[in-house]
Amino acid sequence: MQKYNINFEVVSEDMGATLRQEQAENQNQRLMNLRSTARSISFKAFHRHEEINAYLDELAAAYPSRVTVEVAGKSYENRDIKTITVTNGDGKTGKNVIFVDAGIHAREWIAHAGALYVIHQLVENFAANSALLKDFDWVILPVVNPDGYEFSHTTTRLWRKTRKPVSSSCYGTDANRNFDFHWGEVGASSYSCSDTYKGDSAFSEPETQLVRDLLLELSGRGTFYLTLHSYGNYLLYPWGYTSDLPSTWRDIDEVAQAGAAAIKSSTGTKYTVGSSTNVLYAAAGGSDDYAFAKANFPISITMELPAGGTGFNPTTSQIEGMVTETWVGIRAMAQKVVDKY
Repeated sequence: MQKYNINFEVVSEDMGATLRQEQAENQNQRLMNLRSTARSISFKAFHRHEEINAYLDELAAAYPSRVTVEVAGKSYENRDIKTITVTNGDGKTGKNVIFVDAGIHAREWIAHAGALYVIHQLVENFAANSALLKDFDWVILPVVNPDGYEFSHTTTRLWRKTRKPVSSSCYGTDANRNFDFHWGEVGASSYSCSDTYKGDSAFSEPETQLVRDLLLELSGRGTFYLTLHSYGNYLLYPWGYTSDLPSTWRDIDEVAQAGAAAIKSSTGTKYTVGSSTNVLYAAAGGSDDYAFAKANFPISITMELPAGGTGFNPTTSQIEGMVTETWVGIRAMAQKVVDKY
């Protein structure tokens, strides 16, 4: 690059060494948490899938009137994919629903942590957040892609896809290119080894089938779908397959702008708001487009959390600040939805 006068910045002289050091620090923090707290997780480490599921079960046992945990299905490698439903415990049925998921992409660990912090706030800090649960129930799926997530912990830190074999040499599908709405039209690869491989068919993955079924089951009650990713400081909404905007885009924009403004006011961090295609890139087959178009969620937003470390790999010391900042935005968006609907 120097030869051709291309500007560049070195973010790590040895990426492998950086990742190994971060993995070791994360393991130390996880072990310290297991020894020092009553809960299976903290916000000082990135926790494994079993620890996350254990945390959900602990909350269901501790708050049985307000929390229900269900096994929504199984991953390709037979891991339990759990959802947690949080209510205010008044026993009323048929409330509108805010549905949050995270971890469609395995390597985006801060997204999983962000979802866990939402759960922590709604359940363990209920008094401060009860207004968000008066007329809405929340359903949260903190690990959409547990096979990929575990693989990113044990083998390849920057693994993105699912883990179902596609051929003798290529594994996994980009779950966020696998939803059956304009599937495969743009921004997705037909090459099975690509990080953006669309799958051999729409909903080829058990993990995306599970999210589809949850979304459709909530259709009619589902008001706000939020999917957490990293990285890039974006609040994105449909469409992902075209630069055209849906007719109700101003309603979604109003919610997203509320989140961006709250974060900016709280920490100074700036989020860019707009449709996926217009502010980032075109990519068909995403969960947000599907939730909006097929499951009829009137508000559907992808939140791309900020970079940490060299991008996808925040250090353990960054987790708490990032998830608390993220909650500021999510809480503001949820409040706007509560006010509007």
